[in-house]
Amino acid sequence: MSHRVEADTPTTVCGTFYAAKVLGVAVATVQSLVERGELEAWRTKGGHRRISMKSLRAYIKAHGTRGTTAAVGAVLPKLRVLIVDDDEVTLEIIRSSMARWALPIDCTVIDSAIDAMLDIGKIKPDLLISDLNIPVVDGFEFLRRLRNNPEYAGMALLVITGMSPEQIEARGGVPEDTPVISKPLDMVWLQGFLAAMAYLKSMNWGPRNSAISI
Repeated sequence: MSHRVEADTPTTVCGTFYAAKVLGVAVATVQSLVERGELEAWRTKGGHRRISMKSLRAYIKAHGTRGTTAAVGAVLPKLRVLIVDDDEVTLEIIRSSMARWALPIDCTVIDSAIDAMLDIGKIKPDLLISDLNIPVVDGFEFLRRLRNNPEYAGMALLVITGMSPEQIEARGGVPEDTPVISKPLDMVWLQGFLAAMAYLKSMNWGPRNSAISI
């Protein structure tokens, strides 16, 4: 793995999950490309892998992509959903359910708030679904940072958690008007919620300009 040669900023680097999505491959494949030197990358002091956007664009130019989002930074016509959770059981339930629903959704999964904060500006999600118990930077701090950033003020939020309302309140709560659904997830409710948001976006209202009653 190469040493860092450019400033570690969201415009010059991305995380492994974002690179995998852009290339249309598994995260393990991206890691293999890094190990083979086909993608330039390094690790932060906290152990998080950062990939050079310059090398990612060069790889795409040379080899193309397998996915439908071939252009880095392309605007996606579907409802863009970012899920931040390190619970593999929950993630598998959501993935398999979304496949059955066949809704017009482009979903990205990231297992840490640190990586999500790096790539969220590139993904530009219409909806962020986040757990509260995630490593390093927990969901409470993650959501507070996003709500305090004007760039993401209109992004819809949804919390999924195994914590009780009392436990959430004791930690300072979640941003105002943020729906909270408990684990195990009510997938019928989630399907309806996502279908409503996808419909609003298809009507050119969009979740950034519309409130969804739940």
